[in-house]
Amino acid sequence: MELFATYTFGQALLTVLELALLVLWIWLAVTVVVDVFRSHDLTGWAKAGWLVLIILVPLLGVLVYVIARNDKMKAHQVSDERQQEVAFIAEVEDLKNRGILSDEQFQRVTTQRRLSKAAPPSPDDDIAELETLKDAGLLSEDEFERAKAKASA
Repeated sequence: MELFATYTFGQALLTVLELALLVLWIWLAVTVVVDVFRSHDLTGWAKAGWLVLIILVPLLGVLVYVIARNDKMKAHQVSDERQQEVAFIAEVEDLKNRGILSDEQFQRVTTQRRLSKAAPPSPDDDIAELETLKDAGLLSEDEFERAKAKASA
């Protein structure tokens, strides 16, 4: 009971602030690690290097990653949002084609959905399309590498 008697209101506020900062830190670190894994422009060794830096020196590693690759993180986020929108559109069209949604319901859903047309295509989308073309045999390895470097720039 003495602990509660000596624990002041200011200390309680400081504890709440510390917990909020801890949650924010965990959220940021998880976001960075997820972004490292979904980066198509990083090689396996580069991903491993970033992860080692983040694990060995967490605060500095995350801070350096956010500063160095902020634009890439945004591009990955836009790419993920576009993929979710495409999947949603395909699902709604499938429901219409199977007769589950009427034409009126389909029109209402398509007018309510939010398309991010203002956002430019991300480099990840371009690189994924280039990989598809290379796998189909339409691009040589040299052409693929040149186009990949141009898309990443």
